[in-house]
Amino acid sequence: MKRKLKKIKLLLLDVDGVLTDNSIYLGDDGKEIKKFNVSDGLGIYFLRKAGIKVAFLSGRVSESARLRGKELKVDELHFGISNKLQVYQRLKRKLRLKDEEILYMGDDLLDYEIFEKAGLPVGIKNGDSRINRKAFYVTEKRGGEGAVREVSDLILVSKNINPMRFLR
Repeated sequence: MKRKLKKIKLLLLDVDGVLTDNSIYLGDDGKEIKKFNVSDGLGIYFLRKAGIKVAFLSGRVSESARLRGKELKVDELHFGISNKLQVYQRLKRKLRLKDEEILYMGDDLLDYEIFEKAGLPVGIKNGDSRINRKAFYVTEKRGGEGAVREVSDLILVSKNINPMRFLR
């Protein structure tokens, strides 16, 4: 797995169920509230500092996820996507990447087509079992509870990058 991780240049993330615990809270005013894990955010920060691109790709339109992506300076934000594979192919061309340079984290059936293409498909511990069977790796952490940080750390270790250097 280390050999595959070493090639990664883009961490492409589904949002609901990966960056969140798959819950959606609606206030009386109809506004959506989501819980994001601070450790996941730090993992994204470390990857970006290491020169690895990060992108969000979600079937839902979510202002809270867009705001979180902006806060983390995520390179690409794509929401309300009905055909995730099309956006995957566009991103691959735009960033001049090969499939084996893309790690995709997803948790449900809408992620299936990308799992077939991405060089390193990663499932989430509490994700759909049909997706996890297609995954090269399934996280030990649950979505929204450090799964992205777990994978970020694996990528950095494979590239012999110590994230402590980004804290100075």
